[in-house]
Amino acid sequence: MQLLRDIAYVRSGDKGDVVSVGVLARSSEHYPALLQSLTPQSVKALFGDWVRGEVEVYPMDNIEAVVVIMRGALGGGATRTLRLDQTGKAMGNGLLRLPVVSKA
Repeated sequence: MQLLRDIAYVRSGDKGDVVSVGVLARSSEHYPALLQSLTPQSVKALFGDWVRGEVEVYPMDNIEAVVVIMRGALGGGATRTLRLDQTGKAMGNGLLRLPVVSKA
């Protein structure tokens, strides 16, 4: 099974209880699969109740990337949570565990 880490890389950050992750396709041929794989539903399913708020996904066709915003995702904020290593960087890397979805 191919994972997002095989076709993309991430840059991420956090502010308060919101995580922002840019997921960039490694090549133009991977961008369609990236769009199919990263949906609000797939992100919520991956993180379960760790993401208590909305998940928004914004395609950025001009740079073949997707921006994922996760609200209520840090257990109150990176400096307040009791979770181990709970930052935007950790959650961005977690997104790379999503399976790649592609049309057959």
